[in-house]
Amino acid sequence: MNLRCIYCQTPFALPRAEMLGAIVTMNEKHQSHYDAHCPRCRRANSISRQRMELFFPNWQDAAKQMAAETSAAATQKTEPLPKVKKEVSEKKTVAKKPAAAKAPAEKKPAAKKTAEPKKK
Repeated sequence: MNLRCIYCQTPFALPRAEMLGAIVTMNEKHQSHYDAHCPRCRRANSISRQRMELFFPNWQDAAKQMAAETSAAATQKTEPLPKVKKEVSEKKTVAKKPAAAKAPAEKKPAAKKTAEPKKK
């Protein structure tokens, strides 16, 4: 559902999962609107229940399906992953060649800048 903040006019979207959760919560608590918060100014924008149901007409079927999926996921047993033995790799020693000693470079004196008279 695409919305526009009534305070700062920023367009933002309300995802279907959040919209479904809002409709279910409004139905359980007998509320008439949902407060969607703007991502930019963080102010609450009131959305009527009828408007949300208009954009999500089959919300009862989706709520039942979501409840069935969450209960099925909760009943599944999870098994720990098998432990894998870490193999110790042998470090190969490589003889490093000594770096050739570089002769220090002779420093040259810095060139002085001469101030030129300003032209008018």
